Amino acid sequence: MRKLIIIEGLDGSGKSTQIKKLEEYFFNRQIKYKKIKLPDYDSPSSTLVKMYLGGRFGKNADDVNAYAAGAFYAVDRFASYKLNWKNDYEGGTLILADRYATSNLIYQMEKIPKDGWDSYLEWSSDFEYNKIGIPKPSKVIFLDMPVEISQRLMSQRYGGDEGKKDVHEVDVEFLKKCRDSALYAARKQGWKVVECSDGKNPLNIDEIHNKIVELIEEDLC
Repeated sequence: MRKLIIIEGLDGSGKSTQIKKLEEYFFNRQIKYKKIKLPDYDSPSSTLVKMYLGGRFGKNADDVNAYAAGAFYAVDRFASYKLNWKNDYEGGTLILADRYATSNLIYQMEKIPKDGWDSYLEWSSDFEYNKIGIPKPSKVIFLDMPVEISQRLMSQRYGGDEGKKDVHEVDVEFLKKCRDSALYAARKQGWKVVECSDGKNPLNIDEIHNKIVELIEEDLC
């Protein structure tokens, strides 16, 4: 049975750490899987994404509208699927994705007035899963880390050098709006939300990992 599990989370949510923990878990359980990371910055298909994040189209995230930016990322996802993991997926290998089409609903939908969010959800799903034809995920897990905490964690990651943050990471108000849109999409589309903090500090890495494993155990049968 085909399985595509997506791990989502705002920058600084601990997503990379939790994906690494999941890989160790799959290895120990002898579960056949393939990890993909999107965008694929090593591929020419991510050129427009890199230009966007690098501020080539404007220094603020809002300088590129939700539909244009969503299309940039969609092209990269299509190329990744066709070239890198289509055969594995169709052959029954579990695909573990670090971000996916669901990222549009986090980072792009917030640019639209809230009364247009449902329309964007419909557009994104239809465009990517029907029109372009990439697989629809079997499960989406959103790691919910408050922005104030994630900013602190990112500053630690970059050794205090705020200049290393990209156009998304540096904009705190933007990230707060992204969290709102992510939680809205989660309610509408049935994502699983994992609380990653106690409101002031991040939870223990293993505690978060155990929550994730509980959510995906049914997908491993």
